[in-house]
Amino acid sequence: MPSVLAIAAHPDDIEFVMAGTMLQLARRGWDLHYMNVCDGSRGSTRLSETECAATRLGEAQQAAKVLGATFYGPVARDMEVLYLPEYYSKIAAVVRRSKASIVLTHSPVDYMEDHETVCRMAVTAAFMHAMPNFVTDPPEATYDDPVTVYHAQPHGNKTPMGEPVVPHFYVDTTDVIDQKFEALGCHESQRAWLDSSQKMDSYTETMRTIGREVGRMSGKFEYAEGWRRREHWGFCGPDDDPLRAALGDVSVDG
Repeated sequence: MPSVLAIAAHPDDIEFVMAGTMLQLARRGWDLHYMNVCDGSRGSTRLSETECAATRLGEAQQAAKVLGATFYGPVARDMEVLYLPEYYSKIAAVVRRSKASIVLTHSPVDYMEDHETVCRMAVTAAFMHAMPNFVTDPPEATYDDPVTVYHAQPHGNKTPMGEPVVPHFYVDTTDVIDQKFEALGCHESQRAWLDSSQKMDSYTETMRTIGREVGRMSGKFEYAEGWRRREHWGFCGPDDDPLRAALGDVSVDG
């Protein structure tokens, strides 16, 4: 089966802006792979760092099961992830292990630096998937098939400066929204954290609100996720667009 790898910063990021697209791919025979780069250890006002990391690891593993995805554990602590070989060599190992044709990751410009740094490292890891002189950690064999990178929408569909970000295309997530809701609901520890830190009264309802907003942007779907395709140089052919090709019946151009 062809495979898709979602690479996000924290537990629950995939569920917010990527999981619906993954579920649509799974319905069409794609193999799903799921990686949170950071451990989620700072995402609580109640739990200690160690307790929080352990709790969020279990929640993310359960969410990946709900999605039917292969889970890859974190390699860095929240707010300490940096663009360094010690991190992106581990992410590159996951890319090679997954043999992904599609890599989904954050917007290059987003509301917090963990997202931006993980995005940059995901792009680097995808770029190196066929580079034999770069040894990953742990070592994994290269593969020569093309990889196409897609960027999710930033938080609030805007840059941190407030400029709107318009996707290249939209994927309809209306008929998978309940499964996406179930996966996000696995991250129970985030209910109190997101309420206190970011004034999200219910993080699961916030996910629905975000999905409806992107759906309105599409002009067609009730719920949607938006995507921008990264340019092809070093990754794939100039006309490769496997995400749109696979989901042509449930997507519309921006």
